[in-house]
Amino acid sequence: MHRPQDIFDAGLFATRKNQADQEAIHRPSLTYWQDAGRRLFKNKVAMAGLLIIVLLVILALFGPYFVSFAYDALEGLPYLAPGKDGHWLGTDSLGRDLWARLWMGARTSLLIGFSAALVNALIGTLIGGISGYCGGAVDAVLMRLIDILYGIPYLIVVILMMVVMGPGFGSLIVALIIVGWISTARLVRGQVLQLNNQEFILAARKLGSSPARIIFRHMVPSFMGLIITSMTMAIPYYIFSEAFLSYIGLGIRPPESSWGILAREGVEQFQVAPHLILFPAAVISLAMLSFNLLGDGLRDALDPKMR
Repeated sequence: MHRPQDIFDAGLFATRKNQADQEAIHRPSLTYWQDAGRRLFKNKVAMAGLLIIVLLVILALFGPYFVSFAYDALEGLPYLAPGKDGHWLGTDSLGRDLWARLWMGARTSLLIGFSAALVNALIGTLIGGISGYCGGAVDAVLMRLIDILYGIPYLIVVILMMVVMGPGFGSLIVALIIVGWISTARLVRGQVLQLNNQEFILAARKLGSSPARIIFRHMVPSFMGLIITSMTMAIPYYIFSEAFLSYIGLGIRPPESSWGILAREGVEQFQVAPHLILFPAAVISLAMLSFNLLGDGLRDALDPKMR
């Protein structure tokens, strides 16, 4: 037979266990990326920026086909106001449809922004990873090269490259990636130096993993969030750089369209047709704001300290 004291102790233990189970915080186990995605989706400002970016991409892909006018065709009267003769945003000084030219220009500007950011992230990750992992003379040489390039104003290098290679889409991409990888390389190098003596890296070395495998299989995933955030924040900078270079005549050349070309044409005709600068300026500002909002949201979501 059980003693009354034993029964009392057993009941007290069961009661305390039930209370502990009720007070425990039940939360499903989430990976780093699942947790980051959950926090990002809860950030309404960042999601608004993402939705605007998706809308701009969709309009860049399909917007020119919403109207029956080609972006480079002289099918209307010059300086038509928005809504006249089927031209939703009016026409420019040569009678070309502004809606078609605006979204055809969005293709060029967004493609340059995404391409330059992606290529610079890849180059910066490769050079920064090699510099931080190898150390010694390799790190010293690469860092001195980066210091020299970092000391030269970025726009001066880009303008010189555009003057040498000539205007055009390909030369513009090359000019933007000549020194655009520097900030990513320095960021990656710092992260690799912090990880170099971690236990899982030392274990990978002992097991005979190659340096390339250690860098890209073990190190890069550890700070991939920082690279993604940096790349997202760089896209609006490259979009603005393209607009600036096209504005001063060193970027895309007419009859091709880009946001920079539209801005230049709009400024020249501002007193005659203000809508020619109003719409391109509004779209450029909206794109840059959206990427910055998304970048801020990604930075908060991917920060391990926020978990």
